[in-house]
Amino acid sequence: MANDVNRDRRSLLRGAAVLAGAAATAPLSGGAAAAPAGSSDADALFKAGKFEQAGRVYEEILKNDPKNLHAARRRGYVGLLANRFPDAEKYLKIAITLAPDDKDANRFLADCYTRQDKFPLAAPRWQAAGEESYAKLFAAFRGEPYQIHGDIARVPWQQTDPRPLVEASLNGGPPKRLSFYTRVASLNVSAKAAKEAGLRAVTEDTFEYEGKTVTYYSGVLDSLKLGAIELRNIPVGWSDSDDDPEAGDGLIGTWILYHFLATLDYAGRSLILRRRTPETARKARAAAKRSGAEPLPLWLASEHLLFSRGSVAGSGTRVVALNIGGESEMAASMTEDTAKRLRIRTDYDRPIETSAGGTFLTAYPCYPKEVRLGNAAANDIYCYADKRSAPGREGFDVLANFSHSFYKPYNVTLDFTDMNVYIARGQAT
Repeated sequence: MANDVNRDRRSLLRGAAVLAGAAATAPLSGGAAAAPAGSSDADALFKAGKFEQAGRVYEEILKNDPKNLHAARRRGYVGLLANRFPDAEKYLKIAITLAPDDKDANRFLADCYTRQDKFPLAAPRWQAAGEESYAKLFAAFRGEPYQIHGDIARVPWQQTDPRPLVEASLNGGPPKRLSFYTRVASLNVSAKAAKEAGLRAVTEDTFEYEGKTVTYYSGVLDSLKLGAIELRNIPVGWSDSDDDPEAGDGLIGTWILYHFLATLDYAGRSLILRRRTPETARKARAAAKRSGAEPLPLWLASEHLLFSRGSVAGSGTRVVALNIGGESEMAASMTEDTAKRLRIRTDYDRPIETSAGGTFLTAYPCYPKEVRLGNAAANDIYCYADKRSAPGREGFDVLANFSHSFYKPYNVTLDFTDMNVYIARGQAT
């Protein structure tokens, strides 16, 4: 499991660094680590996305077998998915006590500390997970990371297609055009923007990306200014690949978004960032209720990937990926097997050669009768069916990936405190 996660994360970093591959969702390859006997019921619940129920069964397993590494690790992971940090830490520490070298448990605990900006605690856990670059990067931080100055920013989009672009300033420099995408983690900038901002590399990794050798760097950015909000002392990545002027100057990833109550206002063409406080969360719930948007669960896996519940063509409500931002003409993508099982019309005469995270991929247009997230829905909409395998590397089944074009009539609010997502029609108020 760990190898699949690490390999795919590196692919995503490469894709972010060269501002490529955003036209399609990243492949969800790999699977969960083998589980010991006696946990099959819990694992089946987890695989089906019934996380709370699975967590309770794992707890029962641990009461009868306190040394069950798989149950402790997986119970900690359930807490991590919902940002329940004390819960996650408790069980992941049990797992690491049982098996100090377990890479998955160390990676989950490293992610848990990273989300809380506890970088000195995260660094040795990343090291134990075999993530040398992350360990070196987080150990290099001095002082408080992700310092937030300002209370709210409403940043207008410069464009919506092929990808949303907003203006931002790096280290006090002139405006740069940045997109955002929830399939990347840190802020990633172009080589030119990195040079102009005076960035120094803390880590350096070389990869093969779409047949080319690419060197990816990471470091510390002193200042990112988005409208009336300034973030100081944050992770940043860039590469030595050729910049694409049409792609803008970089990508804002989930690590930045989850520090805020963030609204990706497609209908109003703006990015809205508010401090995460009980008051802003209360206002978000009230605004969603007024608009008729139902609260949907929000889960965060593999450091930065967002998931909720949705449906495709009468599938029933299942776990789906929220790929917000980036670039895509499709509303959603799914595996060929899913499209066949749901009897979705698929046009095999018109294959699409694309790439995702540096991996070449053949996809086919398909047209489900409906794709739905809560009260937000699209009918007979253009989607992709491709040859990805399932389940995903997260260890649970993912029905489909909802992408850029699906969200255009809506505003999407991500509440990382209560772990809800609200999708409301029209411009955010």
